Amino acid sequence: MKLHVIEISPGDRLQNDIFNQFGVLILHKGTELTGDAIVKLMQHGIDYIDIEPRTIDIDRPAASGYSEQVTKVIPLFDQAVDGFEQIFLEALSRGTFDESRVDELLNPLVNELIGQKDVVSLLLLLNNDDNYTYNHSIQVGMLSYYIATWLGYPKQEAYKVGKAGYLIDIGKCKISQEILSKPGKLTAEEFEEVKRHTYYGSDIILKSTGDEISALVALQHHEREDGSGYPQGLSDKDIHPYAKIAAVADVYSAMTSNRVYRSKQELLTVLRELNALSFGQLSPEPTQALIRHLLPNFIGKKVMLNSGEVGSIVMTNQTDFFRPLVQTDAGFIDLSKEREMTITEVYI
Repeated sequence: MKLHVIEISPGDRLQNDIFNQFGVLILHKGTELTGDAIVKLMQHGIDYIDIEPRTIDIDRPAASGYSEQVTKVIPLFDQAVDGFEQIFLEALSRGTFDESRVDELLNPLVNELIGQKDVVSLLLLLNNDDNYTYNHSIQVGMLSYYIATWLGYPKQEAYKVGKAGYLIDIGKCKISQEILSKPGKLTAEEFEEVKRHTYYGSDIILKSTGDEISALVALQHHEREDGSGYPQGLSDKDIHPYAKIAAVADVYSAMTSNRVYRSKQELLTVLRELNALSFGQLSPEPTQALIRHLLPNFIGKKVMLNSGEVGSIVMTNQTDFFRPLVQTDAGFIDLSKEREMTITEVYI
């Protein structure tokens, strides 16, 4: 029974020995094919193979939930989200907040993040529809910390970057909730008011902490490399490196979250859009660091396709990083070739 490699199902058995183009034996006759074995065939450029006739349906393992290591972060995330709400309300009522409370929330969280390699699972863990502003702040702080470490920042400095990212939207406490939760398009006047959250945040942080760099990050996190951002229309060298990192984290978190005016986008699609933005608007170094380190985390993640099929990502395509190879019950789907097929959701 000759099949194309993407039509193979785990559990099929080889009818013949498989050799690559150099005559090297890849797999023996009679081998029961696993997901890893099928990926190995693809990596060696094997297109068609003969398998033994199928006689039974193949059971597949059920999807697993979050790992024990990832679930250890849940209470720390919950504390940080609830804590930011209190900091936000304190800044609203007093115009300042207690900096020591920020460190009390972030230090244990960052200490736990150090050992976490599966950042995509952490993002999925945080990706719920409640309290957008507070969840968003945790995501931005966490991603800013990770990006800084991936760029080679020492731990203490990476913590400062993460802390600055956590606080970038504190100025939204001074924007009316009617504007922040408006489901339709903002008027020009309303958008000008939203822009002021950068100034408000910078002022609140400076008064609360005296930290000029964190205040500058809050002011500049909507600036863009090509000068198209706000509030000052700065470009490239005039934007602080920490603000460039926070901008990448901010855009990624916002695009992967449900907003009152826009549904969240699928995580890999957002990475592709970020990649495009790194050629002009977002700083390329932190953007590419994020993409480079997140992509391997998608291997093994369950996905929903626009066809309604559920599968899991088994390999990243070198020709199109954002359209991976997906294994479903029916076989393998190479999204780099099946262009009409798309991933609509990534989950555990």
